[in-house]
Amino acid sequence: MATIQPKGEKLRQAVKWISACLEEEEGAALDVLITQAAGRFNLSPKDEAFLVSFYEQGKKG
Repeated sequence: MATIQPKGEKLRQAVKWISACLEEEEGAALDVLITQAAGRFNLSPKDEAFLVSFYEQGKKG
């Protein structure tokens, strides 16, 4: 049975998962990881757009 989680928790878990994947495989395609995270953590399109923005800002800084 799936556990119901607050919306913010899903995003936090997605960021942790994506970050771990990026550490394991430096050449991993970020867009693919974000799409996979959206499915894995049941994120909305708005959440997915947030992840894109979050990681784009990380590249700049």
